[in-house]
Amino acid sequence: MEKLIKNMEHSTVSPLAEQVQYLDGQIVSKTLAQSKHHSLTLFAFDQGEEISSHDSEGDAMILALDGKGKVTIDGVEHPLETGESIIMPAQIPHAVFATERFKMMLTVIFSEKS
Repeated sequence: MEKLIKNMEHSTVSPLAEQVQYLDGQIVSKTLAQSKHHSLTLFAFDQGEEISSHDSEGDAMILALDGKGKVTIDGVEHPLETGESIIMPAQIPHAVFATERFKMMLTVIFSEKS
């Protein structure tokens, strides 16, 4: 049977934040699912690391899994802590900065018209 969600054990309770590890001075990512309509990725940012401003063709939702980050959407900064989420609208510039070590799950949903 094809696994649609990869890189994690199926039918097993798993702490999501433990599925991606911090590395000094780096951003680590782990793709769980990807198609032309969606993307599901875990990230671990060392403190001070960032994904610089860019835009996406899909709506992107961040779920903070550990630590603290700052999400900038169209020039407006939004602090984000464990358990909180934010949606970054499609085609609007956004960036992510780790104010301390920060883990997140990023879900991007693309238009079915794409």
